[in-house]
Amino acid sequence: MSADTLALRTLLLSQSYEPIKAISWRRALTLLTLGKIEVLSEYDGFIRSTTLVIKVPAVVRLLRYFRPTKRRIKFSRVNIYARDRYTCQYCGEKKRIADLTFDHVLPRQAGGKTTWENIVTCCQPCNLKKGGRTPQEARMRLRAVPVQPDWVPSITITINAKSVPSAWRDYLYWTGELSEE
Repeated sequence: MSADTLALRTLLLSQSYEPIKAISWRRALTLLTLGKIEVLSEYDGFIRSTTLVIKVPAVVRLLRYFRPTKRRIKFSRVNIYARDRYTCQYCGEKKRIADLTFDHVLPRQAGGKTTWENIVTCCQPCNLKKGGRTPQEARMRLRAVPVQPDWVPSITITINAKSVPSAWRDYLYWTGELSEE
């Protein structure tokens, strides 16, 4: 097994051939031995054990439908940005992640908590302008009231078309977002 093989990821598809996520080839082999997936495409590399030689799975499909479990949405910076659509909740400008921060609507020094209902996505200039004040005190207006989402925020993953494994291309064409950059 080469170093290249160790870095390979496997595209996991739903029963209806829609991409779900990329998983490790090790996880794919576990699912395969449990009879939960079928292999649709393989890489050229091999995985060898003392009793078995198998090609590395590139694309696999779940054999049964699974209903995603309703679970509590993890409170994280990335999920806050996704909830607010990567847009500053004060000036309304959409920004890159590197240009975003989050802001306590009611500042911590005034008793504000770090919760879904008190945190918003904010650009750095607006965060500096607001400082340790409430939006009203800073004469700034919130674009939306922050709430805890009851849905998993959708994070769009753009994959560079030049770096996508060729085995994945047929399955990402309809639902994935590919860029030529």
